[in-house]
Amino acid sequence: MHSEQETHTTLVSAAALLADAIGHYGLDFKQIVIEAGIDLYNNYKTSDRLPADKLQKIWRLAVAQTGDPCFGLTYARLIQPAALHGLGLAWLASDTLKDGLNRLVRYQRVISTALNIQLEECAEAYDLVFHTGAFRTQPAPASIDAGLASFFRMSQITAGPDLCPLEVKVGHMDYGCSDRFEHFFGIPVEFETDEICIRFDKASLEKQLSTAHPELARVNDQLVIDYLKHFDKADITTQVRARIIDQLPNGMPQQERIALMLNLSLRNLQRKLRVEGTSFKEIMDETRKELAIQYLKGTDRSIIEISFLMGFSESSNFSRAFRRWTGVSPQYYRQAIN
Repeated sequence: MHSEQETHTTLVSAAALLADAIGHYGLDFKQIVIEAGIDLYNNYKTSDRLPADKLQKIWRLAVAQTGDPCFGLTYARLIQPAALHGLGLAWLASDTLKDGLNRLVRYQRVISTALNIQLEECAEAYDLVFHTGAFRTQPAPASIDAGLASFFRMSQITAGPDLCPLEVKVGHMDYGCSDRFEHFFGIPVEFETDEICIRFDKASLEKQLSTAHPELARVNDQLVIDYLKHFDKADITTQVRARIIDQLPNGMPQQERIALMLNLSLRNLQRKLRVEGTSFKEIMDETRKELAIQYLKGTDRSIIEISFLMGFSESSNFSRAFRRWTGVSPQYYRQAIN
């Protein structure tokens, strides 16, 4: 959860696909951008940010000038992993599609700080749920369609073209797009629903991917974390996670030390983390567990070396913690995956 006064921004490389999508209809993207109030003479880098409210103007102008209410699907067909910064490459290198979608949830603010996506577990399925409450005004339906369709397209790039959802729910009315949506997602889509989501069966999301590359995933995770650490001061969870990773090789990071590094009192840090639905201990445990698994899978480092990298003074302490996290010892885990 973040302040209602936050000015939301979107990654330039993700926004740049709008130019290609608009060009697909033979329209002048520059004119639309100028009309939306964006300075074309600014020498933007792919990692720069653009105001989300101005991009919403582009979405609305694009739909109006193309006359295509399904414009979001055109955008989604153009999505490539590199458009999502390091998140896209870390997603591709994930162990499972569930891991990739969890990365999307954790690092979604690298794409846009207005996003609010959750991966929710049901009895036999997982729901990727979109919430639009972070927007100051109701977002253009095409922009939500683009997000929903783009993340499904990324899931297909990761898991293969045969991936098919169980359900797709879209909050807005049909607008005559039902056939195109069905062709894109491979199933009939429900319109005018109370929630916006894609439902996947558990087997598809939990299947081990042949493209898994833990070391590449870890490197790109770090790239995203470093990026968020410098631009996204509002996301305290990511700020804490970044400092923990920095400090782990020097021993167990102390909460008081992390608070000082963030120019916060200990009480204020704890309060902010509670607002974001987490705690310092939870972030510490989650970070160490994920890094340990990535080191065990993606490197030939010894258990002792990994123990020190995780901030443990003794490998026996690491082994006990790893057994608590996973139910097995680090040695058994490494043997089982090789």
